[in-house]
Amino acid sequence: MCPLIELEHFVDAATAAGFLSIDRRYLLKLSRLGLVPAHPIGIGCRRQWRYRISELAQWALAQNATRPDNVSGSPRAPRKEK
Repeated sequence: MCPLIELEHFVDAATAAGFLSIDRRYLLKLSRLGLVPAHPIGIGCRRQWRYRISELAQWALAQNATRPDNVSGSPRAPRKEK
């Protein structure tokens, strides 16, 4: 017998964007660019995107850990003095 595995359900873009506190359209853009963990459903350019909250949480924590504040190259970021 195989042990019971608790499966995590997929959520839609609106739910995932709410979890990340970002706009749904921005999340879809990140998904199309392959920057967030997303799972396309369907073929062609009109794909439906689905997400797992646990994957998004891991991704968000990894983003925070790998890039310190104000190193993004933004023109609003303060420049480092040499």
